[in-house]
Amino acid sequence: MASTPPAPIQALPPDPEAAKKAEDAKKLAEDRSKLASDVAAERARFTPELKDQASTLAQRKYPHLRAAVAAVLKSPHREPGNPERDAARHPLQTLEFFGVKPTTTVLEYGPGEGWFTEILAPVLAAQGKLLVTSADPNGPKDQRATFYGERTRAFLDKSPELYGKVETVIFDDANPDLKLQAPVDLVLVMRGMHGWVRNNRVPLWLAEIHEALKPNGILGIEQHRGKPDSDPAEATKTGYLPEAWVIQQVEAAGFKLAAKSEINANPKDTKDHPEGVWALPPTLRLKDQDRQKYMAIGESDRMTLKFVKRVAPAGAKSAPAGAEKPGESS
Repeated sequence: MASTPPAPIQALPPDPEAAKKAEDAKKLAEDRSKLASDVAAERARFTPELKDQASTLAQRKYPHLRAAVAAVLKSPHREPGNPERDAARHPLQTLEFFGVKPTTTVLEYGPGEGWFTEILAPVLAAQGKLLVTSADPNGPKDQRATFYGERTRAFLDKSPELYGKVETVIFDDANPDLKLQAPVDLVLVMRGMHGWVRNNRVPLWLAEIHEALKPNGILGIEQHRGKPDSDPAEATKTGYLPEAWVIQQVEAAGFKLAAKSEINANPKDTKDHPEGVWALPPTLRLKDQDRQKYMAIGESDRMTLKFVKRVAPAGAKSAPAGAEKPGESS
């Protein structure tokens, strides 16, 4: 009697979650490898001569911001490629608009790869103070937040002459708590607010910043500007946010809009790119695909907003509405 053949083994359906996790792990390993290469290159670039120049730059006392930024922008300490972005980022005009002075105490949220940090640190080193937020560089190695912390630490460590006085403020994004020893004059959030929206952290971060600022302190926001009628939850996936919505959220958190500027506007940005804002320079996520098109557009269209911390009347609650932390109730 013929035996019944075994039933064919059916392949398990692909696990999208596992595939995404593997892809993220691969990309994180690639980014960490590139960081190690970049760190080695920067260490080699900081010759004794360059270190001496950096030390002189950081020790100099400047009479006003314009003199300080002029000296910093032409300094060879800046990473290769960064000066070429000055024309799109308008560092002097932007910092002047926010009211930065060489004597100001500034908290920079999310310094990224340090584009503004390498300008701010020497400007403030002798007479002011710079603090930067950072994820914990000693966190779990499989977490991208840890990588960002490692990147910030590596950036600051490469030149004690320039960055030795910069204070790193470690935070947990799930429950932001800056724990500052003293309030600051000004907080800068440069192209970082879309991350708050994506992670549902807008009220939390605005509450922390409100608490971190002195009375009448300044919150400066530069953010990729989406189409006016765009849904923030959808727009943030491409890096953009609608300007009116941003203003509404910040004012609801205890701030008042003091001024708007078109310093960083770019009417060429159509805001409909397949990879969002990251299709544009400097990221150019599509690499050679339509490269000339995106280079011709340039960096994103950005809102530049200056807010003042409102001071609660005597006897009133100082916490801004809608900014409860996890575990708190209104």
